Amino acid sequence: MKKSFLIFIFLLSFLIISAQSARPKLIVGMVVDQMRQEYLYRFEGKFGEGGFKRLINGGFMLTNAHYNYVPTYTGPGHASVFSGGTPAVHGIIGNDWWDKNLKKNVNCVGDERYKSVGVMDGNGDVSPWRMLSTTVTDELKLFSQKRSKVIGISMKDRGAVLPAGHLPDGAYWLDYKSGKMITSTYYKTILPTWVENFNALKLADKYLDQTWNTTFPIEEYTESQPDISPYERKMKGMEKAAFPYPLKEIRKSAKDYEMLVDVAFGDDFLTEFAKAALVGEKLGKGTETDFISISYSTPDYVGHSTGPNSVEIEDTYIRLDKNLEDLLKKLDQEVGEGNYLIFLTADHAIADIPQSLKDNNIPSGNFNSANVEANLNDFLQKYFPGKKIVEKISNEQVFLNQELFSGDPKIAGIDLLIATDLITNYLQATEGVAQVFPKSVMKQGSYSETGIKGMIVRGYHFKRSADIAFQLEPGWISSSSAQGTTHGSGYTYDTHVPVLFYGKGIKKGSSSQYHPITDIAPTLSVILKIKFPSGCTGQPISELID
Repeated sequence: MKKSFLIFIFLLSFLIISAQSARPKLIVGMVVDQMRQEYLYRFEGKFGEGGFKRLINGGFMLTNAHYNYVPTYTGPGHASVFSGGTPAVHGIIGNDWWDKNLKKNVNCVGDERYKSVGVMDGNGDVSPWRMLSTTVTDELKLFSQKRSKVIGISMKDRGAVLPAGHLPDGAYWLDYKSGKMITSTYYKTILPTWVENFNALKLADKYLDQTWNTTFPIEEYTESQPDISPYERKMKGMEKAAFPYPLKEIRKSAKDYEMLVDVAFGDDFLTEFAKAALVGEKLGKGTETDFISISYSTPDYVGHSTGPNSVEIEDTYIRLDKNLEDLLKKLDQEVGEGNYLIFLTADHAIADIPQSLKDNNIPSGNFNSANVEANLNDFLQKYFPGKKIVEKISNEQVFLNQELFSGDPKIAGIDLLIATDLITNYLQATEGVAQVFPKSVMKQGSYSETGIKGMIVRGYHFKRSADIAFQLEPGWISSSSAQGTTHGSGYTYDTHVPVLFYGKGIKKGSSSQYHPITDIAPTLSVILKIKFPSGCTGQPISELID
């Protein structure tokens, strides 16, 4: 009897150890802030063998992955990748939005209950409380009874906070005033020693004392437009948007360290921090699977200023490729090749600069929301004299002043219908607007609906979103500037992003089948053999795991 019991215990222990060894020791979730799928092809000739090419050639790539909702912004993108849901479910409807109850703009991770840790006065008043669903990182923590370590890092607070979920061991981001990596009292009361040691290196100063020049001779950047272009925004302190960028000189006009995220060295800085986190937290060295999310913010800042066809963005990605190679070598050293799994994607892509399109006879334009809001309220004065019907236009949504429709239900209801119809017709006739959808139409839509309406439905949260949503025409952006560009639409130039899987348990190959970005989280859940996130609407990528 005793012998049988010992055999049973041995077999049980063997099964537990086998189950643990079947899982990666570490998951590395990488999000590049603002990356088009086509960058992998356009810049391929200048990539080395150890970065993007290592992931592509040694892993599995989706070539037709898209965001399946609008708006395509950073906050919603990170929440959707890690939750497997869309804003209609997880509630992150923008980077910031108009709060109908508070009557003010709120940040997607803003939380005044918490303070900065690492500096006296910084942007540490954040937490993930506005994200209504769990993330794959949360589910990993719950599955392991919180024995798994989860760390989130980024230059942006939202890029660190949302992927790490509600239960992480830490989330860290750059404080622009000090050049230090900080956190919030939501996570910790003091910075870990390894973060303090990293901050003591003062790497932000090191990078900002350098000159940003092209990695290769500038005449070799044939994949991009000429370096001197009328479509690019100048960096403060520069006479033109062109190489070289003598950062030490132009930094004299800057008040803080925000310039670090505006130049390619920002990715170097974050890579060094990621390497410090691997060692400092001993990630991948425990009995449970650990998880680190790394969100590279710099490509977004560079892309907004100079556009997707600039030499600046090309050089940023060439340097990011080198950062990936460096990080992969560190993972090999610290965790061991074959013990970790990486996925890499983007939180959105980017539109071409409208003025450059117009100058090439391609339909496009700039939509000035502030002007439209003012003109719309003037128009409504004819029907509702003395009343400001439109409270705010935010993220291509119209918030009405609901207090004006709180009187007699019959009269107020009719007035609301009239106001909604007037605004809908006005917007539909406005140049640059493609389609307009009142809230009543959203209620009639289904989550699986196709086309732009379906994308708006999946991005529409009934408690947080506005009374009317609209979509601009292709090539149009919400900006009044002739320089620079942005993102946010449901068109493919904003939705089509890379999805790469590499490492333990990942077979080599690719798929051109359509996949929404929400398929990443359930795929990881299947690989890790854990519960899907609570708001997950995606499906596992069968080509990858079957």
